[in-house]
Amino acid sequence: MTVKLIDNLFAPDIKQVPIRNGYGEGLLILGKENPKVIGLCCDLTESTRMLEFSKQYPDRFIEVGVAEQNLAGLGAGFAHEGYIPFITSYATFSPGRNWDQIRVSICYSGNNVKIVGSHAGISVGPDGATHQGMEDIAITRVLPRMTVLVPADAIEARKATLAAAKHNGPVYIRLAREKTPQFTTEETPFEIGKAFVYREGKDVTIAAAGAQVYYALQAADQLTKEGIECEVINVASVKPLDEQTLVESVKKTKCIVTAEEHQITGGVGSAVAEALSRNLPVPQEFVGMPDKFGESGEPNELIAKWGMDAKAIVAAVKRVVKRK
Repeated sequence: MTVKLIDNLFAPDIKQVPIRNGYGEGLLILGKENPKVIGLCCDLTESTRMLEFSKQYPDRFIEVGVAEQNLAGLGAGFAHEGYIPFITSYATFSPGRNWDQIRVSICYSGNNVKIVGSHAGISVGPDGATHQGMEDIAITRVLPRMTVLVPADAIEARKATLAAAKHNGPVYIRLAREKTPQFTTEETPFEIGKAFVYREGKDVTIAAAGAQVYYALQAADQLTKEGIECEVINVASVKPLDEQTLVESVKKTKCIVTAEEHQITGGVGSAVAEALSRNLPVPQEFVGMPDKFGESGEPNELIAKWGMDAKAIVAAVKRVVKRK
């Protein structure tokens, strides 16, 4: 059964909102509801949308400075004392630069820390390759006890933030910088460990995460005009992965395309391939970063150049349909 999305999904004036905004909104809600929720940041308070939380709850916010290893260590310490810390920086720095502290002090030690990686993916744009976190899903989902969430728009990011606070254990939430279509609704379901069908189809499954979910819906809309009916699944919960929903879909379609703004190696596509190899191997095509570093440029131009837009998904669908 498909879920509720906005009306006029492909309207030219669809509302565009940075996914990271939903995190800031969710953190404010948590600040009001739960005095144990605290925030820590690495000198990026406005960029990561923690500014309002720091103003409203200054006694529950710590500006760590440019010290990502300390960010993770402090988060682990606060969690050990019963707090629910949200530690936030750019994804390329956290979990990128402080992976060892996340591995040992948070995951190995079983501390209830929520790690929020903002400005993930190539759509960071002009900041260039050093700031474009393209490997963060791979390095977090490999860690035992870690939950990995990749919300598709700002509304889902707010829901993911609230769900992470209720979940007992380490959580990584991946956020994008650039404005993207806000296409889910308050009624659209979100649940850790669940994937949801956003469009039903019989010819091919498209499993996408993050902003690529909207691109997948665009591609499916175009392909239906060419006689190819795509089933589009939002894989916002990368770990734990909803294998049942994926298997049920590919039993019907017999092939799959995965789409993400991340390295193809180790990301959402790899997680899906691992699950299907155990349950129901089918032809798969991967849309993502092809083992390259990024570069400076305008976000939409970079997404198109490196083959992560709707056009790239259309091409991948046609390839995988031929293979089956």
